[in-house]
Amino acid sequence: MSDLITLTGIVLSATPVGDYDRRLLLLTAERGKISAFAKGARRPNSPFVAGTRALAFGSFTLYEGRSTYNLKSMEIKNYFTELSQDVEAVCYSSYFCEFADYYGREGVDGREMINILYAALLALKRGEMDRILVRYVYELKMMASQGEYSEEPFHPCHDAAAYAWHYAITTPPKNLFSFNLKPEASAEFYHAVNGLKKFYIDKEFKSLEVLKALEV
Repeated sequence: MSDLITLTGIVLSATPVGDYDRRLLLLTAERGKISAFAKGARRPNSPFVAGTRALAFGSFTLYEGRSTYNLKSMEIKNYFTELSQDVEAVCYSSYFCEFADYYGREGVDGREMINILYAALLALKRGEMDRILVRYVYELKMMASQGEYSEEPFHPCHDAAAYAWHYAITTPPKNLFSFNLKPEASAEFYHAVNGLKKFYIDKEFKSLEVLKALEV
């Protein structure tokens, strides 16, 4: 067995493999986006049952195989169980993870992306901020973290929406999801973020199509 490494990360997705295993897609602070196999994770008595599901956040101790990582142990700090019990929240969190997957890369520092994703999930959990606004702020902040943004709103906006744009770009993730907008300002802000996404992103997100049906 190769040397063990411990990474801080969040499970973006978990896929069944064979009869008892799971393949995890992890966004980690130290090594960016990686894949890891959790052997026996689907056995009822496995210590990996709860921690090898999407949104589980904590420390993952791994060893490297020839082409992937293998899970040795974990210490989960937040399972986001409340979100899994809310159908709408599940749709939002699934999209947030898919969006993070799009930008995630192996071998890069993933701290900022994790912080943004974690803060967005906490915002969904608290329920104090309009969930649609949480989505658009998350998208803009994640894109800005990758250098894909504009200093000014992508489409002309009045003061409230323009302020929200600047706030989303410049505010640390832990303080980011702390405001709401009136309907007119929200519409302008959403339109500007959508324009930015169309300019930079050439992918159709499957989870977003489901989410849009809920947001109508």
